[in-house]
Formats: sequence, structure tokens, C-alpha cells
Amino acid sequence: MSTAVSVMPGLTLAGIGQGFWRLLPLSLFVIVFGLAYGLAAVQTGLTPVQTVFMSLTVFAGTAQFAALELWGPQIPIVPLLITTFAINARHLLMGASLYPWLKQVPATQRYGSLLVLSDANWAMTLNDCQNGKPNLGMLVGGGIAIWLTWMGGTILGMTFGNLIADPTRFGLDMVMGCFLLSMVFGGRRSWRLVLIWCVAALTGWLAYRYLPDNTHVVAGAVGGGLVGLFWLERKPAARAMENEA
Repeated sequence: MSTAVSVMPGLTLAGIGQGFWRLLPLSLFVIVFGLAYGLAAVQTGLTPVQTVFMSLTVFAGTAQFAALELWGPQIPIVPLLITTFAINARHLLMGASLYPWLKQVPATQRYGSLLVLSDANWAMTLNDCQNGKPNLGMLVGGGIAIWLTWMGGTILGMTFGNLIADPTRFGLDMVMGCFLLSMVFGGRRSWRLVLIWCVAALTGWLAYRYLPDNTHVVAGAVGGGLVGLFWLERKPAARAMENEA
């Protein structure tokens, strides 16, 4: 299978709409976690304006829950910054994985699209890119869908959050994991990618067992990323020369 990087088309309203409607059904589960966050934020002492403003500008569920754990009359700014950076550090690797395609579009579109980067729209965009169907609108439109449902869940949570205070009770915490797993099996296959995913999974599991909370996400991303760094993908031309020889 060819590993040539397909051309990433520029941002269009049609592409954004396609990404929005493709990811909207999956993003509906985000409402449940928004309910939990909205309820937890109010119980922690945030005002409705502060609660909505955090979801509006931060747009990172796990980091927002972690911030609530540190919230109080005296907010420890440095630990808060370190915690949120560690939790969201995976976005650096997620963005880097899309760079071969993102570098083809103007800088304003490239960096602007990353404002709505999240796990689900990143996975679907990367899957499309690896299958030769890159679409920047998938990243942006899918991100908007998730952002809107997260905002809607936050607002509902401030009023009705006590109805679903524990999403894990209904198994809703598994939705994202199952979706990402389907992206792995539906994407391009090679021994290199198999090893990357296996190392990432093993590293993440070990970190989950033996390291502080939330570090498993970063550890897994770094573990898999190091495999990809040292086992570089060969260019199609080099592979063709080997086959001819």
C-alpha cells in the first residue's frame, strides 16, 4: 500500500459541514460528561458564568475536572498549570501526527483548526488522511460538533446534572475508547503501526497502574511516539527501488 501523503484541501464550508454531521452522532455522548462537569463545577463553588466560560475557552474535559480538584479560595496557579499541561500534552503529538497534511494549507487554517482539536475529530481526521481522503473540514467541523455538545452539556449540567452524576454507571465512559479502537482497526495497517499501538497501550497501562492520575495518557502517547520516531516510515520511492532490486 502506498504511503504517499495525499493533498489536504483547504478549508471550505462544505468540508466543515461534512465533518460536523459525520461526528455529531458520536459527540452526543459528550453531553453526559458535560452534565457531570456542570454539576461538579457548581458544587465546587464556581458561578454559572465561570463554569460556562471555562468550557467555552478551555474545551478540555479531563483538564477541567482536574482544575476543579485544585479549585478553592486560594488557587495554586503553578500546580494548576503543570497539571493541565501534563493532561493536554498529548495534543502536541496529535497535532504533529497531522503535520504532513496540515503543512499543505495556509498557516491561518493550519493553526486555527487546532483550536478545536480533540481526541475524536483527530482520530477520524488522521484515519481519513491515512486512507488517502484528507479533509481539513473533518477536523474543524467535527471539533465544532464536539465543542457545541460539550457546551450544551455544561449548561444542562448546571441545572439537571444531578440526573446523571456518574456517567460510568451506565458505561458511557467506554464510548470514546470504543470509537478510538475502531479507528485503529479501520486505519492503514503495517507492522510499524501495530508495534506503535502496542507500545503505546502497554506504556499507558503501566503508567495507569503505577504513576499518578492522568499521566497514563501522556506516557502512552510518548511511548508510541518514540517507536514512530526511531522506526521511520520508508518513502514509496525507496520501497520501489528495493522491490526492483
